[in-house]
Amino acid sequence: MWIVPLRGKYLVWAVTACCCQGFLLLGYDQGVMSGIIGAQNQFGLDFGEPDAATQGLIVAIYDIGCAFGSLLVFFFGEHIGRKRMIMYGAFTMLIGTAILTSSTTRAQLYVGRIVTGIGNGFNSSSIPVYQSETCAGQIRGTLVCLNSTVTIIGLVIAYWLDYGMSFVSGPAQWRLPVGFQAFFALCLLFQAMTLPDSPRWLIAHGRADEGARVLAQLEDRDSIDHPDVIEKLKEIEVSLAQESAGGPFRYKELLQGGPLGNFRRICLCCGINIMQQFTGANMINYLAPIVYQNTMGMSRNLSLILGGCTAITYMVASFIPLWTVDRFGRRALLMISGAGLSMCFVIASILLSTGSPSAAYGATAMVFLFQVFMGIGYLPIPWLYPAEISTTRIRARGSSISSLVNWLCVFTVVQITPPAIANIGWRVFIIFAIFNAVWVPLVYLFFPETKGLELEDIDHIFEKGGITGGVWSSPGGRTVHRNRIVEDVEVREEKERKDGV
Repeated sequence: MWIVPLRGKYLVWAVTACCCQGFLLLGYDQGVMSGIIGAQNQFGLDFGEPDAATQGLIVAIYDIGCAFGSLLVFFFGEHIGRKRMIMYGAFTMLIGTAILTSSTTRAQLYVGRIVTGIGNGFNSSSIPVYQSETCAGQIRGTLVCLNSTVTIIGLVIAYWLDYGMSFVSGPAQWRLPVGFQAFFALCLLFQAMTLPDSPRWLIAHGRADEGARVLAQLEDRDSIDHPDVIEKLKEIEVSLAQESAGGPFRYKELLQGGPLGNFRRICLCCGINIMQQFTGANMINYLAPIVYQNTMGMSRNLSLILGGCTAITYMVASFIPLWTVDRFGRRALLMISGAGLSMCFVIASILLSTGSPSAAYGATAMVFLFQVFMGIGYLPIPWLYPAEISTTRIRARGSSISSLVNWLCVFTVVQITPPAIANIGWRVFIIFAIFNAVWVPLVYLFFPETKGLELEDIDHIFEKGGITGGVWSSPGGRTVHRNRIVEDVEVREEKERKDGV
């Protein structure tokens, strides 16, 4: 049992702080290698001055570990639970960090990156689900977007610590930044230990009394017999009963159509993560100094400074969705974001094609503006959306599949970017500009809105069937959903009375 005697909004914020800690660690891990590789520095001397392809592998093999961790969550996460998966993720990252920090060979470095990635895969698959299942629909978007904001704070910390340590000689130049992530992992482990598991997970696994107690604490009620707690408990139970009508879970359910629309939900989970990674964002986030140095002809020192400033811009922009995602919705932000990202890379390509130094600075400004458009849409929403549109029965698996796809796409982008820059230079921006332009109509046509809806309400969207059902029409809202729940509960209670007689 948890040990934090918090209630209501204080418990929600404690859960949010834990989730933010996990994403801070994720962001730090994403950025820490960018200021270490690709230079004639101590890291290069210690590991044989890796070429562009090897640099890409050192960075990207971490994402293979993340993908494998997400795959493990797919098979075992639902049984283990959200909270324990986060704890296992933090512990695994501590082991990976120890291997990395003590690395003396490339082989050990690769192993450390993979192990750290596995732990991060646990976290990235479990944290959005845990956050979504412990907060109300009116603030769910804001809280999950806050996690994404903290991700960029971690990225900024990594960039500037790398830059500061670049003036230090000896192995500490890279071992300290790499090892510092252990501090964040320890904080995450201790925070998760003190919190309850998701009430929806507890109820789904036959622990209804414990789930009701967590609901009472989240709702700031003194008793599990309070009408608000009873109503919420019945909503979850009815939703689970409908999802479980076919018996124990079978993996083929993920391909199921019909009123549940599981296959469509999984496609949307995967699609939004593919779109996020092929915006070109991680070309900037992982490899900003290399991009500035090799496509724009800037010095290594200036490239490091600009990389840190780019991250700061990204961080500032990531605060915008905290006020907009639950006001304007997911669809609008994604379409605005995609259009803006495409425009920035088109202008950057045109400027860089001239080959003049002044045009390179103009292209740099476009990269900064790119980070703003990324922060308002495609940064936070792909972490939020899969957990929202999945049912409780498949939520852990849907989130893990989307996380798996996410990390495989990250691996692809990060692995190919250094060689692509080396071979075609600024033209790599054109490729991502085209992708971003395509994402706008895809969101408009296929992605339904989820703002303000409780997780159980979102099922109404998919009851409409097809691949676009519920995209433009109202999903029904709380009134319709509550009426259905009341009817279902009354029918069930009447049947129980008859059976009793």
